Amino acid sequence: MELVKVCAFALMGVLLAMQFKGGKQEYGIYLGAALAVVVFSCTLSYMGQAKKQLMGLWQQLSGGQSYLTLLFKVVGITWISELVSGICKDSGYSAVASQVELFGKIAILFAGMPIFLALAETIAGFAGG
Repeated sequence: MELVKVCAFALMGVLLAMQFKGGKQEYGIYLGAALAVVVFSCTLSYMGQAKKQLMGLWQQLSGGQSYLTLLFKVVGITWISELVSGICKDSGYSAVASQVELFGKIAILFAGMPIFLALAETIAGFAGG
């Protein structure tokens, strides 16, 4: 039911923002950015609930908490960079949007580096032993 409310809110906001296309376009851009932030905050509340449930599952597995934390960091980086990139594209700043996407990809690469290093150490341990 919450999905229907969020979608209806977003649709009404977009229809309202379209009214500003003819005259004051910057108001439409501001409204679109505000809508994106509100919808994103609704998504974050669901992520908190999902994290609690997944943490209960991962606590039963040994060492799984660090991987779950990394997973949430990567998902967060992805969502934030996509949100900001979309707002930049809608505002007409495609070059800035591309740079935000690139930075998000590099941030994901560095966030996953500990997993890669642990994998490399495991492989080296098998090869050496």
